[in-house]
Amino acid sequence: MSQRRVALSFEFFPPKTPDMEQRLWQAITALEPLKPRFVSVTYGAGGTTRDRTHSTVARIRANTKLEPAAHLTCVGATREEIDEVARRYWLAGVRHVVALRGDPPEGIGQRYTPHPGGYAYAADLVAGLRRAADFQISVAAFPETHPEASSADADLDNLKRKIDAGADTAITQYFFDAAAFLRFRDRARARGIKAPIVPGLLPITNFKQTVSFSRRCGTSVPDALHKRFVGLDDDPQARHAAAVEAAAALANELIAGGVDMLHVYTLNRAELTRDICAAIGIAPPASAAA
Repeated sequence: MSQRRVALSFEFFPPKTPDMEQRLWQAITALEPLKPRFVSVTYGAGGTTRDRTHSTVARIRANTKLEPAAHLTCVGATREEIDEVARRYWLAGVRHVVALRGDPPEGIGQRYTPHPGGYAYAADLVAGLRRAADFQISVAAFPETHPEASSADADLDNLKRKIDAGADTAITQYFFDAAAFLRFRDRARARGIKAPIVPGLLPITNFKQTVSFSRRCGTSVPDALHKRFVGLDDDPQARHAAAVEAAAALANELIAGGVDMLHVYTLNRAELTRDICAAIGIAPPASAAA
């Protein structure tokens, strides 16, 4: 097994059904030996998974050696309600929050309207969390620009506001072009943003769905990926191999560019995540680990 060349963090989403809960905990158990720096748990649009997120994070804190990070958004709650959620996390031993504006309940592409009496934007939420307790705070960054931003410079200014409000780290939206991330990182440094910017890595499980979602969130999909996945719809093994190869190639480009940490959007799929890590020298293949 190769030596670890890069630190990891993993993202999971809270389960909606008993079967999904079983799969989530199988994934957590399988990936725990990789010793990620932390694992985050997402928060549904409009706060729809608030209770499930809290229970999942609390269980990770109580029953594993992993360091959990809870997603928290501005959507669908007053400041007092959000502050109470933050207090509950602190009392449960959770010390890391991923602070996000959040998507409208209707989904990406719909108009965002701040909740009356709530935190309007992520920078406001960061400032509120910083007042509430000594959390480690991560925020979102967008290498290819947030789809609602008026310009790339305005989007970068927004990231700086979040960092200046007290955020410790930025985690990026997923992307498939390493050069786009490296350019973004350099522009952020030139703008005076000194906080670590961790690239988000999304394994491709369904190429058509990935292309559709990427179109809505402003992520470009290179022609090389289209060619890599063409004709694989009915071949799960070939799709899996292509997903591992594509993610590993991107990760290695980032590492060559000086990246020392990756945030993997696991989609609650342990095998794919573990095989990608193995391909970049962080863990043995699943067969060797068995």
